[in-house]
Amino acid sequence: MLALRLTRGSHPLVLLRRLLVAAAAAGVGFLLLCTLGYAAGHPAQAPGSSLRLLWCVIPLAATVQFAVAVARTDPSTRPRPGLSAVGLGPARLTALAAASTAVACTLGSALALLFYLHLRGDITGLPFDGAAAELLAADRPMPLAAALTLLAVLPVAAATAAALALRPRPAGGDEARVGDMPGGLPWGVALLASGLAVETYAARAGGEAATLPGRFEAGPIGVLAGWALTAAGLALAGPALAYVSGRLLQVFRPGATRLLAGRVLMAEAGRIGRPLGVVAAVASAALAAATVGGLGPGGSGPLTVLGATLVVACTTATLLTAALESKQTRTHTAQALQRLGAPPTVLRTAALLRVAALLAVFVPLTWTVATLAAAPLKG
Repeated sequence: MLALRLTRGSHPLVLLRRLLVAAAAAGVGFLLLCTLGYAAGHPAQAPGSSLRLLWCVIPLAATVQFAVAVARTDPSTRPRPGLSAVGLGPARLTALAAASTAVACTLGSALALLFYLHLRGDITGLPFDGAAAELLAADRPMPLAAALTLLAVLPVAAATAAALALRPRPAGGDEARVGDMPGGLPWGVALLASGLAVETYAARAGGEAATLPGRFEAGPIGVLAGWALTAAGLALAGPALAYVSGRLLQVFRPGATRLLAGRVLMAEAGRIGRPLGVVAAVASAALAAATVGGLGPGGSGPLTVLGATLVVACTTATLLTAALESKQTRTHTAQALQRLGAPPTVLRTAALLRVAALLAVFVPLTWTVATLAAAPLKG
C-alpha cells in the first residue's frame, strides 16, 4: 500500500517514466503470449517454439534494464534525513523501489493479457474482436497456468534486479567500482572477439537456419550465439570505454573546461558506460542486420518489428534515464561552481565535450563491430 501511495503522489515526470515501463512490459508480455499461442497451435514444432521463447529474452532483458534505470531515478526511494526514524531506512526504501517496479511491470503484463485475449476473441464487445484468432490458436484452449507463469517472469526479474541495484552498499563502494573498470575492458574485448569468431565459424559451417518470429531469417543458430557474445562484450566494456574517453579529454595540457569534463566523465563512467555499451551493441546488430538484408521491406513481420522496437526504445530510454541520473548527482557540484563565479558556459561546454568524447570512441567502434559481424554472412 505504501508503494501505491508513493506512486500516486509522485511527480508527473516520474509517473510518465513508470507508465513507459508499464508499456514496455505490456509489449514483452504480448510477445511471450504470442510465443505460447504458437506453441499451442504447433505442438509438433517444439524447436521452433523454444527458439521463439529464447528470442523473447532480448526484449525482456532490455525492459528489465529500463525498469532498473527508472527505479534508480525515483526520488521517492532515495534516502533522506529523518526517514530512518519512521522506519524507512535504506533497506526499506530498496524494498519500496522493488515493489514499485513490480507494480508497474504487473500492470503492463495485465494489459498484455487483456489485449491478447481480445485478439483471440475470448473477450468481446470491443473493436477488432478476434482479429488474430487464427494466428493465436483461438481454436485451442489457452493454458492459463503457463500464461500466468510467463507473465510473472518480467515483474519478478525487474523487481529482483531493482532490489540488487539499489541495495545499501558500504562506504567506498563507488571508488572500488571505478577501480575495477580497466579490469572490465579485457573481459569485454575477449567476449567481443569470441562472438565474432563464433559467428564466422557458424556462417562458414552452415547448419539449420534460425527463423525468428515474423519470417526474419537470422542465419544459422551459431550466428545468433555469436551476436549475443558480441553484445555482451560491448556492454561489459562500456564503462571502461567511457572511463578511457574521460582520460582522453585530459591529455595534452588540458584547460579548466577539459579537465572538468574529463573528471566528470571518469566519475560517471560506471553509471552511463553500461547503458551506452548496450546501445552500441543494439546499434551494431541493427546495422549488421540491415547490411545483410534482414531488415529490408518484407524481411520482417509485426512480431519482429515489435521486438526490435522494444529493444531499441528501452535501451535508448535507459541511456537517457542514466544521463538524467548523472545530471541529478552533479547538482551540488554545479551549484558550487556557480557560487565560485564560474560562468554558465563552462558547464555547457564541458557537457558538449563529454558527448563529443563518447561519440568519438563509441561511433567508430559500433561501425567496426557491425562491419565485422556482417562480413561472414555477406561472404
